[in-house]
Amino acid sequence: MIVLVQATVLTVGLDGKNEVLKELPIRLITTHSGIEAARSLKNEEVDSVITKWDLDDMENGLFLKRLKAVKPEIATIVFIRAGDTEQEIAARCLGASAVLTDRTNDELLRETVANVLGLKDFLSIEAVSRTEE
Repeated sequence: MIVLVQATVLTVGLDGKNEVLKELPIRLITTHSGIEAARSLKNEEVDSVITKWDLDDMENGLFLKRLKAVKPEIATIVFIRAGDTEQEIAARCLGASAVLTDRTNDELLRETVANVLGLKDFLSIEAVSRTEE
């Protein structure tokens, strides 16, 4: 089976959510901290960034603020604490393409990433594999 990669996505601090994204036709670069992510952005061509609002090494949206200051055009999806309207407003004011909460289910995450990246009518890799059997 051949899957054409349609975008490169950098995730920051998502841990368990990365597995869900492997079903999309994207190249996934995973990092755990804002510092690691900054290094990756210098060395890689990235189409989109998915990050937690509060990272262990960069709290209060500092990573997103720095990212948008140097790459305002990059598509970003931000995970905020559920029910935290201050985080949501701040993320949207910084130009986040989408804001999700830490309670977001896997299907909504996949759909949001596909919409932000313009992956219309995508089939998950898993679904393609099952139909070939």
